[in-house]
Amino acid sequence: MSGKSIPIRNVYVMMAYAFSTIRSPGQDRFASEKFEHLHELFAAILIDGVSRQVKRGLQHGYVARSEELATVRGRIDVTRTAVQRSLTRGRLVCEHDEYEPDTAHNRALKAVMTLLIRHGDVSRARKVELRNLLPYFSQVQLIDPASIRWNTLTYHRGISGYRLLLGVCELVVWGLLQGQAGRDAMLSEWLGDEKMHDLYERFLRNYFKVHHPQLKPAASTIPWDKDATRSPKDDHLPAMNTDLVLRGGGRTLIVDAKYYGKSLQVSRFGKESISSSNLYQILSYVRNEEAQSGGTVGGWLLYARTDAPRQPDLDVTLHGNRILANTLDLNLPWEDLRTELERIVTEFWPAPATAP
Repeated sequence: MSGKSIPIRNVYVMMAYAFSTIRSPGQDRFASEKFEHLHELFAAILIDGVSRQVKRGLQHGYVARSEELATVRGRIDVTRTAVQRSLTRGRLVCEHDEYEPDTAHNRALKAVMTLLIRHGDVSRARKVELRNLLPYFSQVQLIDPASIRWNTLTYHRGISGYRLLLGVCELVVWGLLQGQAGRDAMLSEWLGDEKMHDLYERFLRNYFKVHHPQLKPAASTIPWDKDATRSPKDDHLPAMNTDLVLRGGGRTLIVDAKYYGKSLQVSRFGKESISSSNLYQILSYVRNEEAQSGGTVGGWLLYARTDAPRQPDLDVTLHGNRILANTLDLNLPWEDLRTELERIVTEFWPAPATAP
């Protein structure tokens, strides 16, 4: 798979885009410093980011507490006070909120830093740096990394610095807890195809959000072009959730990101072709989008390049809609990789010709 030799620099840049932190100050060195493997990169990002967060102050939040006290604080829990016979000891059971750093975000950071120290293939020097940060989390509960519910962690402007850190933490947990801790493990082996697809998709979407906001990049849901008066049972229609839609100047481009071990299917007669399901999917997106928005609508299947001798290479017009399928080589130097990404825009929004 293409994850075999993705340059460490590209791994960092992909994460920086995927977790919306590409403009974070002071992190340019990760794009140029040489790291032997992923553990070292992840540890370095955590050390740098957590150190910055400590200087600004760790996130605090209100945590609900219930305890037996000699004075009233917050709300008296009358039932528990009676059950525990607290009054006989001159005390009351009170429920109150404590403003402290024991938040879900900080628990995840502490759990993953501890996981890297104990099980990560990280240099002794960086393990020492990680250990030196743990005392700042003394009031934070140490939890099992496997118990973290990443999709429940939310972010706002005040804790935007946590976004990349916890994105890295999520990747560490996916890799280490699945036993892919080896120094020479491929990125795709480390994360698995599902997580790599998610990273690849988010990277593409946020790249265009940063560099082409005028095209309103978004992961849109396309409504079906159905006859409402003749569709009494439509509850089981699947949702058409796109990876990336670009819109501008009367044109719409739907990009479907694909991260597979094999990007071409082979018939029983040995003929290689684009996956039928992939092609039908992008055609369905395009036709239904065109029915809703009008204008020029095209589709692009963008596969992560594999090590296979032949790669998808398609540019056809079907029912008046241009459909492309090719690959993005994540092994290229970042400057070349960015050129490939920019070609997606110039194919559908060519620069106007200059007057002689």
